[in-house]
Amino acid sequence: MKIPTTLKHKPVIVSENYENVDGRYAKNSDAKGLSLGLAQWNDRGKVDISAKVWRYTGEKWSRQSEELPLHRVIDLAILVCRARLHFQEAYRYEQLYDPQNPVIDRVGLQGDAMTVAVCTDNERINEDIKLFSQALSDDDELIGERLRTLSRILKDMGY
Repeated sequence: MKIPTTLKHKPVIVSENYENVDGRYAKNSDAKGLSLGLAQWNDRGKVDISAKVWRYTGEKWSRQSEELPLHRVIDLAILVCRARLHFQEAYRYEQLYDPQNPVIDRVGLQGDAMTVAVCTDNERINEDIKLFSQALSDDDELIGERLRTLSRILKDMGY
């Protein structure tokens, strides 16, 4: 299915077969494509690049399609990686985290740090963190494959 090019987000680099590789939703996904392009929020004279997940309901392109600035896409990848690293050792804690110190890490970015922490404001955190950990474990092969691919590409880029 071809990604629309007549909407405000202007695709430049696309993956129009994303539904075939969308993790556990592969072959049965409403996320039909990914694109990198010119952001829909661009003002005259100011150009930002964004990433977009294109969803299709079967009848029309969905308003639930998401568009993110590239730095947020990478920040989400950092968050996923840091969470996965935490859960590799989480078995050491009775509740899969230290309730006295729910901060997992502070990742330095732009002269400050992105705090990565367990959400103790969630009143069902002790139940939800176990469910999260199990889902992360269940998807280990899918996530691991993507992280190995990302690692290889980053190394090829010199990082």
